[in-house]
Formats: sequence, C-alpha cells, structure tokens
Amino acid sequence: MTDRDRFEAVYDAYYSAIHQYAARRTGSPDDTADVISETFLTAWRRIGEVPEGERALLWLYGVARRVLANQKRGASRRAGLADRLRDELAADRPGTPADLEYVRAAFDELGERDREVLALACWEELSSEQIAKVLGCTAIAARTRLHRARKRLAATLRRRPSSTIVMGEA
Repeated sequence: MTDRDRFEAVYDAYYSAIHQYAARRTGSPDDTADVISETFLTAWRRIGEVPEGERALLWLYGVARRVLANQKRGASRRAGLADRLRDELAADRPGTPADLEYVRAAFDELGERDREVLALACWEELSSEQIAKVLGCTAIAARTRLHRARKRLAATLRRRPSSTIVMGEA
C-alpha cells in the first residue's frame, strides 16, 4: 500500500469523526474547516507515524487537539494585539471628538494639494526630502508647499468658531 493509499484510507475512515470533534469545539464553520484541514495535512506529512487501525483515530484526535490549542493561542494573541493597537490609536488622538471634527473640517476646506502635502508630513511622517520624492518635485519645493499648507490650515482654523485647540504657527 502506498502512502497515498494509506492516507486516503485514514481520511475516508476518520474524516467524519474528526469533523464532529472539531465542530463541537469551534465557534464557526471556518474554524472547523481549519482544524480538519490542519489535522489531515499533518497526517499526510507524517503518514509513516500514523498508527494502524483504530489507533489512527486516537492519533488524529491528538493532532486535532493540538491544532485547536494553537488556534486558541493565536486568537488570544490577535485579541491582545487588537486591544493594544486600539489603546495606542486612542492615545494618539489628541483632544476630544469635537476637537477632531473641528480640525477635520478645517482640513477638508483646504485644497487637494495642501491636504496631500500635510497628510504626507503628518500622517505618514515623511520628511521634506521624502515628500519631494512622492510628489515628484525638489526638496525645496516640497518644504515650501508644506510651509504654505500649514499656514493655510492655521488661517482656516483661526477663521472657524473657537475650540479648545490652541493652534500656533504650524
């Protein structure tokens, strides 16, 4: 019997049991499918280690159990990362939502060129030299455009109704 024949025999005999095992322990059909596919992928890669007869099912349960544990650890890490990212993003936001809207409205009043150069400088944190490469101009031209865009934003903020934001010369 070839490795392929052996794998197909194990798959045919125990797919249903592994499917039920995974479905009872996961929260979605996608997670169930992931457990099944990882379990049988491991069986394919290690077909020489899969025991004969019904002991193969116990071996597959052990593999599925480890796959589920890895899946849970991964979900836990992703949730922790999402929480940290959410906290970092919240910490990066200056002021209150009203302040953000005030600045966003002023930003939206600017021309497209001003918005682009300000976004490259503030959001992407690019230097004048880097902005120049993105815009296809010299570093001096990029610095000049950025300076003028900042002045226009400051003027727009001064014209709008007052806010708790103090805007100096940007």
